[in-house]
Amino acid sequence: MTRLPPISLVRQFDTHRLVPSRHLANGDSVLVAIADDDEHLQAIFELDLATNDRLNAQQQQLAGIGLEELVFGIPHAHVVNAAFCHAHPLGSRFSGPDRGAWYAGFELETSQAEVAFHKSVHLAEIGRFDDSVTYDDFLADFTASFHDIRHARGFKNCLGSDSYVASQKLAESLLQAGSLGVVYPSVRRDGGTCMACFRPALVANVRRDRTYRFTWDGHTQPSISKVRVTGA
Repeated sequence: MTRLPPISLVRQFDTHRLVPSRHLANGDSVLVAIADDDEHLQAIFELDLATNDRLNAQQQQLAGIGLEELVFGIPHAHVVNAAFCHAHPLGSRFSGPDRGAWYAGFELETSQAEVAFHKSVHLAEIGRFDDSVTYDDFLADFTASFHDIRHARGFKNCLGSDSYVASQKLAESLLQAGSLGVVYPSVRRDGGTCMACFRPALVANVRRDRTYRFTWDGHTQPSISKVRVTGA
């Protein structure tokens, strides 16, 4: 039986989750920009609906998370639900491919470091550090009891810099035990703190803050600048 970390009461406001900017300034879907006419746009939307994990989950078509766990009628509910329904195909540190989690940093710099690392890995795979991407910072507040490995012994293997095997195994045990989530030291920024919330309903007071542009110009580390958003 897997040993579980101790539990800590976490009261943390203004946590940071950086989400790729995927919508046009006027609020239209990015699909509008690639459609030639209304008939083409309708076909694109139908295809998107058929393959959208968040919408499939709302119709009880995903194995990892059900309708009863998703949130509705609150600001940015689609952003919260997407975090749990659009899991990475290989999983992330404390989540597998079937069910995502709300990952956030206690500090903005921590979230920026985490995002920069993973995007740099992708660029390294294609052998080209040349890209410019904007991310929206979504703030959220948490008051809940989370499993905590910040000072617990025996969980160092869950903080590996190049493997999620141990951490995903622990996450599976935590979910089976009804865990609300896990708090852990950032692997990408010394002194930073991260969290993975397992339950959509606990992601409270979500609001969109600033937008940041990450620019890779031939270097492995990007430059990061604030983006002035008009009409936001």
